[in-house]
Amino acid sequence: MSKTVGVIGLGLMGLAMSKKLIEAKFNIQGYDIDQNRVDELVSEGGKSVSSPKEAATGADFVITSLLYSEVVREVCLGKDGICESDNKGLIVIDTSTSRPEDSIKTSLDMQKAGYQFLDASLSGGSPDVLKRNMVAMVGGDEEAFSKAKEVLEVFSRSIYHLGSNGAGARTKLIVNQVLGLNRLVLAEGLVMGMKAEMDTETLLEVLKDSAAYSKAMDTRGEIMINAKYDPPISRIKQHHKDVRLILEQGQKLASPTLLSQIHLQVLQAAEQSGLGESDTGSIIEIFRRLAGIPSK
Repeated sequence: MSKTVGVIGLGLMGLAMSKKLIEAKFNIQGYDIDQNRVDELVSEGGKSVSSPKEAATGADFVITSLLYSEVVREVCLGKDGICESDNKGLIVIDTSTSRPEDSIKTSLDMQKAGYQFLDASLSGGSPDVLKRNMVAMVGGDEEAFSKAKEVLEVFSRSIYHLGSNGAGARTKLIVNQVLGLNRLVLAEGLVMGMKAEMDTETLLEVLKDSAAYSKAMDTRGEIMINAKYDPPISRIKQHHKDVRLILEQGQKLASPTLLSQIHLQVLQAAEQSGLGESDTGSIIEIFRRLAGIPSK
């Protein structure tokens, strides 16, 4: 008998995970405040539900994919939330990029209510979900983790159990810290090549073949060169939020975040200039403008 997964949050990642799980013969019941996203899920073979409570009712697992950890807490513990579903023992797999301390607090309160909560952060974009190319970084109870692997392995090439709750969320912030800075320096380097009137396609090829290589060149190089920011793989506004969390962790841990401070300012400029909904590769537009290069 096919298992049922409730999915709460049907943005780029939530929809991609739902599609992949439907392909793997899971029953999906999805909720989002945006009816257009729900309609897209239904067109893919999923079921529409009217609340987080209903998404959790009768489910074997629930995936949350939301922008803020405060919203994750609300859908778990608030009115018409998961804990009102009377589905004790349910495992909630939170794939949001969250504040680690919030994940720990939510997990403790969920346990008191009879539910299991995993902070199961993911590395990769929505296209990677469909290619089963994600990396899952999970914090939480080991037994719950073992059970949740059957869901995570549908769209992940690697799955890591990193310890107790909060460990997955903290690891994801460090991954995004390094990834975001790779994108930032790629944008800066490509714009220097543009100013030197180099063939940027050839420059990108050289960069990929050199000691400077990073995966950001594969996922964002052509996007930056061709200024093709839509449809987004991930959005500027989402990464802007992530960098704020990264800086907060740096302050709490007394760990230096000199480069991330600069990154935050560039992301602020990008969002204030109207690029918040655009792909993170659009960060190159700030460097183009500073260099006096017109946007494409």
